[in-house]
Amino acid sequence: MMIDVLCYSGYKIDERPIRFRLGAREYEVKGLLDQWYGPNEIFFKILADDGNIYILRRNSARPEGEWSLEAFRSTRSDR
Repeated sequence: MMIDVLCYSGYKIDERPIRFRLGAREYEVKGLLDQWYGPNEIFFKILADDGNIYILRRNSARPEGEWSLEAFRSTRSDR
C-alpha cells in the first residue's frame, strides 16, 4: 500500500519519518523502534501516536523515494 510520508532531514535528506498518512488519517511517529537496509530500500519500524506498530519502506532506488506500508501490528489487547 503506497503512503505519503513527511520526513526529518538532518544529516541526510529523508533521514527518518516523522509523520505519515494512510487514507484520510494522519499519524505522528512517536518512536523509531528499528531501521534496516535492503539492496534498494530502507525499512523503518515505528510506533505511531495510535499506539500501533508499523513497518514503512522507502524505495531508495527511485529518486522520488516511494513509500509503502509493509506491515502493521496492533498493540490492543481484546481480552
